[in-house]
Amino acid sequence: MRAIAYSRYGGPDVLELTDLPDPKVGPDSVLVRVRATSVNPVDWKVREGYLDGIMDTVFPAVPGWDVAGVVEQIGLDTPELSVGDEVYGYVRKDVVSGGTTAELVAAPVRTLARKPASLSFEEAAAAPLAGLTAYQALRRLGVGEGDTVLVHNAAGGVGTFAVQIARAWGARVIGTASPARHDFVRSLGAEPVPYGDGMVEAVRALVPDGVDVVADFVGGGTARTTPQVGAADVRLGSIADADVAELGGTNFWVRPDSADLAALGELIDSGAVTVHVAEVFPLEETAAAHRLSATGHVQGKVVIRVA
Repeated sequence: MRAIAYSRYGGPDVLELTDLPDPKVGPDSVLVRVRATSVNPVDWKVREGYLDGIMDTVFPAVPGWDVAGVVEQIGLDTPELSVGDEVYGYVRKDVVSGGTTAELVAAPVRTLARKPASLSFEEAAAAPLAGLTAYQALRRLGVGEGDTVLVHNAAGGVGTFAVQIARAWGARVIGTASPARHDFVRSLGAEPVPYGDGMVEAVRALVPDGVDVVADFVGGGTARTTPQVGAADVRLGSIADADVAELGGTNFWVRPDSADLAALGELIDSGAVTVHVAEVFPLEETAAAHRLSATGHVQGKVVIRVA
């Protein structure tokens, strides 16, 4: 199969288009013919070795955890899926090696769900990691009807999903974003406020008693403004600040989960959540896709069309 792989940690230039053996399919896995994948910040951080202390890497490593494609072969015990099923998933394994930037990927069934019918393969590939991150974080924070939620980085890959999911669950949403993206944040259903200077004052002007929930999807110390913008019993969570526990909050790491993927798909097919794709690259230009993602200035998701 054709795949993008790297044999050492480094910048985008270590990514090479190559031929690798087709992956073997375990008893609780299926072989997916990949139609598209997407780039998340974690992908280039893994490629640069930042996760080496918590995850083993087996070279040559194929990057990517998002997938949308078609089941080509089933394992010995996979009653959930059949050959020909269109699926999407967050195919994170315990070892960094056989990723989704390839023509084929062996995916445990726990990492997959049926593709939302309303989405193209490119759109579906943009949803799993970012959408699940938002879904699981907001659920653990207990977001529901009547809550006011502050979403940091509301125009980013995860924030875009978080705003829409929180709104679908009955919450009022305030979202931090650069002024150039305020109209986009409004279109998602949130009330935009600026980053940095003036953010606290802007939030307090909208919610004098403070917000009920702060969901931090940007890091950089943003969570530390929570005492200034939150109510007395504010619930705080972050995917980007490991020190959030010092503030009484929770640090999140998204998990593959078929049931959560199916629930996310229902929100998408109902029209409550829209998937935003910034740009689509061919497999051969994966390095360029990584470079664009790493700029941090992408509105929506960067997608790679594989087949």
